[in-house]
Amino acid sequence: MKARWWQGSLLYLLILMTLLALAFSFFPVNKGPEEVDFYTFIDNIKSNQVAVIQQEGNTIIGVKDDKAVFKSSFVGSTKELIDSLKDAGVELGENGVKFEVKTDSLDWGSIMLSFLPLVLFGALLFFLFRSARGANTQAFNFGKSRARMVSGDKPTVTFADVAGVDESKGELQEVVEFLKSPQKFLALGARIPRGMLLVGPPGCGKTLIAKATAGEAGVPFFSISGSEFVEMFVGVGASRVRDLFDNAKRNAPCIVFVDEIDAVGRHRGAGLGGGHDEREQTLNQILVEMDGFDSKTNVIVLAATNRPDILDPALLRPGRFDRHIVIDQPDINGRKAILAVHAKGKPIVEKDYAFDVIARQTPGFSGADLANLLNEAAILAARRNRKDITLKEMEDAIDRVIAGPEKKGRVITKTERELIAYHEVGHALAAKRLPHADPVHKISIVARGMMGGWTRFLPSEERHLETYNRFKDGMVVALAGRAAEQVALNELTTGAQNDLEKVTTIARRMITEFGMSQKLGPRTFGKREEMVFLGKEIHEQQNYSDKFAQEIDEEVEQMVKEAYSKAVQIMTENRDRLKYVADYLIEKETIDDVTFERLLNDPLPKPSLETTAAS
Repeated sequence: MKARWWQGSLLYLLILMTLLALAFSFFPVNKGPEEVDFYTFIDNIKSNQVAVIQQEGNTIIGVKDDKAVFKSSFVGSTKELIDSLKDAGVELGENGVKFEVKTDSLDWGSIMLSFLPLVLFGALLFFLFRSARGANTQAFNFGKSRARMVSGDKPTVTFADVAGVDESKGELQEVVEFLKSPQKFLALGARIPRGMLLVGPPGCGKTLIAKATAGEAGVPFFSISGSEFVEMFVGVGASRVRDLFDNAKRNAPCIVFVDEIDAVGRHRGAGLGGGHDEREQTLNQILVEMDGFDSKTNVIVLAATNRPDILDPALLRPGRFDRHIVIDQPDINGRKAILAVHAKGKPIVEKDYAFDVIARQTPGFSGADLANLLNEAAILAARRNRKDITLKEMEDAIDRVIAGPEKKGRVITKTERELIAYHEVGHALAAKRLPHADPVHKISIVARGMMGGWTRFLPSEERHLETYNRFKDGMVVALAGRAAEQVALNELTTGAQNDLEKVTTIARRMITEFGMSQKLGPRTFGKREEMVFLGKEIHEQQNYSDKFAQEIDEEVEQMVKEAYSKAVQIMTENRDRLKYVADYLIEKETIDDVTFERLLNDPLPKPSLETTAAS
């Protein structure tokens, strides 16, 4: 519960009072009149140093020219003071010294100091009471839901802010229509699914599309993470679930969104360490609450996860999360639309052309990746003191997102720089000479992240299936870097470690998973490893004999050797072109696709006489 404004201000008020009391006590405003005895005071009156006599309690003050000059003490009444003055020969009245009686002035410093212990004691009691009440409040609120509610009258996100997932928006449009006009469905006996599970990889926009659904329907939106249900005390999560659904029913029609539901909805009774009582009780309560909805209760439950395989089957049965909406990575048109959404407010030059090029260069990018890409491009443009964002900034941002920032300060020897150049040009040259390889987009020997150099390929079309010929040519391209090192410099380096790992993995998967082996035929070998916490296989199950295991190894070895021989052949046939392009790359550090195409078509320089004689 939010504290009232005066509760926070009272402490500061008490501190201010204490400081004022100390100031009044230790720092007097002025020095005051000189204090003398009574007889000296009378002598000063007789010598005309005093024009007015003022009595304040037991103190008498002599005033001249509206300024207190002397003061003294006199114990007695006003009549006794007047009589004493007259007996001493002091003339009072209009012809003599004026006499005034003043009320006692208050000594605020003393008063505040006297009350200071009471104030401090009261403050101590207040804070003790407030702490006790806060503890009680927290104890009573421990089982309350922590869902954040967003009002539906002012939507911040609609379907216009979501791009690249048109099929998913079509599925969720039914939810919007049901929440707006449920009678149209109920009149036909239709029942809208109570729960919808949004499934997709991280960053694809599951949370965003859930908010957009609530914004389109104009209804309240309850948002909570699955981990917020689980506490170390058994029963707390179930209590929070009950409170969440009670709030949802009171605010119906509404949408309840549970993000990362796999944190609480994992398969029960699985795992090496047994069950988790608190999580299982929380899951049981979710199942009960979703079954307890009245058919007329307009509450839609949306949940998001990127691990639907580990969810409990009872959570996925009809009547609960019985509709699964897959939000996959966007295709090329979806990436264009996402870039257009995130480009709002950014001055981008030639947006349509730039987005078309960037969309082709970013297969596999999620919506979050594309948003980060444009943000990196804006940062690069600002760093370069530009007023707008061009295609170059966006392409540099792609390199930065994929491989990391440039490391131009890294010290690289001339020999190592030459090795890296030949390695990268080898990849590019092999891709150019093979019919099923992707076109080359950029070659660079500028270090990024952990890479000393890199070659980026640009697919000519959006693909969802891989072919045998593409796998074979891809293996040759991957091994062409090492082949270029061997052919041009007669040297082998550790730079091909990742390429070798990639080729070996492709070859083994072609044989054991995709049935692409010419020798072993169209069948699979082995069972893939499952997650330990599901209580299933901990290691790969070998469902084939040792004889087949040996044949698989031999087939993998043969495929890798064939690919490497092909790569060496291409590098040997194009040795002069390899050297020509590598020399240019060493000088310029980066080559784009247009420049690379020109270098392949340029006439090679004639060898000098010295080179011919040496050879």
